[in-house]
Amino acid sequence: MRKLLIPIIITVFTLTLTITSCKKKSENNAAANQENENTPENTVFDSTQIGTFFEKYSKLEKYKPEVESLYRKHQFHYVWFDKNGINEFGNLFYNKINNLPQEGVQTIIPYKEKLDKIYDDADNNQKPNIDVELLNSALYFFYANKVFHGLDAQKTKEIGWYLPRKKQSYVSYLDSLLIDPSLINKNEKGVLRQYYLLKDVLQKYRQIEKKGGWKPITIDSETKSLKPGDSAAAIAQIRQRLFITGDITSDSKSAVYDAALATGILEYKKRNGNTLNKTILPEHIKSMNVTVAERIKTIMVNMERCRWISNDITKSKELIVINIPAYELTFLRDGKAVLKSKVVVGKAMNKTVVFSAPMKYIVFRPYWNVPASILKKEILPAIEKNPNYLAEHYMEWKDDYVRQKPGPENSLGLVKFLFPNSNAIYLHDTPAKSLFSEEDRAFSHGCIRVAKPKELAAMIMKDDKNWNPAKIETAMNSGEEYWYTLKNKIPVYIGYFTAWVDTDGVLHFYDDVYDRDETLARLLFDK
Repeated sequence: MRKLLIPIIITVFTLTLTITSCKKKSENNAAANQENENTPENTVFDSTQIGTFFEKYSKLEKYKPEVESLYRKHQFHYVWFDKNGINEFGNLFYNKINNLPQEGVQTIIPYKEKLDKIYDDADNNQKPNIDVELLNSALYFFYANKVFHGLDAQKTKEIGWYLPRKKQSYVSYLDSLLIDPSLINKNEKGVLRQYYLLKDVLQKYRQIEKKGGWKPITIDSETKSLKPGDSAAAIAQIRQRLFITGDITSDSKSAVYDAALATGILEYKKRNGNTLNKTILPEHIKSMNVTVAERIKTIMVNMERCRWISNDITKSKELIVINIPAYELTFLRDGKAVLKSKVVVGKAMNKTVVFSAPMKYIVFRPYWNVPASILKKEILPAIEKNPNYLAEHYMEWKDDYVRQKPGPENSLGLVKFLFPNSNAIYLHDTPAKSLFSEEDRAFSHGCIRVAKPKELAAMIMKDDKNWNPAKIETAMNSGEEYWYTLKNKIPVYIGYFTAWVDTDGVLHFYDDVYDRDETLARLLFDK
């Protein structure tokens, strides 16, 4: 009997321990579950509090729809708090919004004092607070609007920007940042890469400004030019100016125009779209005297333009880009520039439009169908003065309009490149080759004249087995007008950037040929 009792006692003891252990584990799990249920991420707030918040914080009313969308997606749970208080991204975001000037944004942050008080008082930001939660969300959309999106599309159209605007959900982007806060420090926001290059040089120019910028260069009114070997007080001033912006590596303070200064002058002219020679003219001095504050504003204005373009365009296998102020066309293949060409753009009265369209056709030995406006304003008055005007200019009547016959004298030259659009703008050759040697090349009626049309045609049809350079040459110089439909449509982007950082990290400034920078600056910078 005793032998039988011992196993029974052991069994009962083991069973008791198991039941106690399971009960304790169950109690612990229940406590853990209760704790998890009480965490901010699992706490639901009343959706009507969003409306109450924006009544109180009316300066952020613009962002109410996005805030509502955010919380509908999250079923009205807190997103800026975890069990330790304001989460990691919240603190990172606070640092970002405090450094908006680094993003080229000059603005007043609504309720900044309230935000500072929240993040400065570590003891009071541990528990979820609906005002703190919604203020963070509203200011996030304020930040995204200023840094990633920029001006509204309607505003950009009003100032003549018809390139397609990028589309991005900043609600979804916030979800990504909450999962991986470090993303906000990476160049992965869909902004054109040029934005970040300009952002870097903005910091450089702000450092120059902190050190006092550069002094104005004074030159005798009777001095028409300065050349190597010349000696003048202005030479020393120019040398100092170029040293500050890194166009020369040292400042000898010499007042003699020597080889070192000549190297700097060539570098400066290259960066500013000037003819590359060593002669310094009064207009070059005027350019150097543009203040560092004005240069900073120009950089910021062009950072804004970058916000409007998705970096997806750079993923195109082939891309043709024209920058109007630079008077330059760039053909990109697989992201690399394979051809650059000078261009002539529309004069101030006939501005070339900023837009994009796919190139579909190349026309060899084209007719030029004279636009009705040119016919009325220029051709008909010329015919009245000279009855032989049409014959002398290789023109003829065709039904009720005038056209110029194909050939070397044709205003479109020997080839044109068509990307059909409502602006009636295209690229073309020209018999007026001398204009490409001018610094300011805004002469056309709106279309874009290309200095290297034959090379452009060859590059476009490089992989087309139907064509080769010899056949292109023949098509341009003999026969009648011939249209060819491209096998691959190539996106053409016509843009407007007065500051641009090249692939070597060199900052270029270009004249604001259509006076658009100041208009944009007035829209951007809060008074």
